[in-house]
Amino acid sequence: MPELPEVETTMQGIAPYVCNQKITRFIVRNHQLRWPVASETARLRGRVIKSVSRRGKYILMQLDRGNLIWHLGMSGSMKIQPVGSQSETHEHIEVQLASGQALKYRDPRRFGALLYTESDPLQHRLLINLGPEPLSDDFNTEYLYRTCHKRSASIKSVIMDSHRVAGVGNIYASEALFLAGINPARAAGGISKKRIQRLVETIRHTLQAAILQGGTTLRDFTQVDGKPGYFSQKLNVYGNKLDCPVCATAIKKMVQGQRSSYLCPRCQT
Repeated sequence: MPELPEVETTMQGIAPYVCNQKITRFIVRNHQLRWPVASETARLRGRVIKSVSRRGKYILMQLDRGNLIWHLGMSGSMKIQPVGSQSETHEHIEVQLASGQALKYRDPRRFGALLYTESDPLQHRLLINLGPEPLSDDFNTEYLYRTCHKRSASIKSVIMDSHRVAGVGNIYASEALFLAGINPARAAGGISKKRIQRLVETIRHTLQAAILQGGTTLRDFTQVDGKPGYFSQKLNVYGNKLDCPVCATAIKKMVQGQRSSYLCPRCQT
């Protein structure tokens, strides 16, 4: 958390405010995030932000020279506020723009990151080996079935592996598997092609629905305007202490790879 829908929501939210804007001041209040904040940020005054995009869970900011790579980590969020507005606790970075607006990055747990590269960011060591985007044409039944073929690993671990699929995190993996009727602990290689096709469809549906709702707020995440993500109201199983919305069987919680998984033991086989 934040996962792909939260990162996409953030990217879409900041783009209208930062694109084609000149940086007038780049303030780093705390350099110690997951990795030390790129030292090049001290020399970014006067550069223009040309575009903003997303790859997996990374936000890419192309400048007129160089590129910034942002990662929100476990608790990071971005806001757009007027220059001079009061900074909040855990607000580690502020990018002031010629428009009079500022992009502010807040990260209570400091597991996020800000990196800089002069080269193509898609060739950066953190991005070059990412799998296909789950909302792209490259992520399809043939691809996922081939990826799962003969694998003994659980299907949930496969779709959460960013080298296999970029950006499907814990919440959305649980929800997509519920909609597909697949037990998250089931061996990936034992799932039929027809069921894999259904899973591809439910992954797409779940992510698209979450983006429309502004993501999911469980603890720290907020949208650029400070509002929470409303997809938490649409969750079927994740974090659910009640019963299955389909068959009324009690939702079961289990731990997979040190992460919580939620499922309906009757609907998901």
